[in-house]
Amino acid sequence: MGERLVPDGVWELFHQVVPAAPIRPQGGGRRWHGDRQVLTAIVFVATTGCTWRQLPSGFGPSGSTAHRRFTEWSKARV
Repeated sequence: MGERLVPDGVWELFHQVVPAAPIRPQGGGRRWHGDRQVLTAIVFVATTGCTWRQLPSGFGPSGSTAHRRFTEWSKARV
């Protein structure tokens, strides 16, 4: 489903402008979901009209993770 929502061409364009992931100097924390997984989740929410909480678990990142990155990327004007 991911390639259908975010085709390779769209991913290549997005990948050029998305900010790099922050580095946690203290280490630890939860596993970082890949940007393409998160972008796919965001596109799903935007195109289906579901809420962040209704995001199916099959996307990888939770709805709160997808929403947080959406907010970060929006503030970065991506």
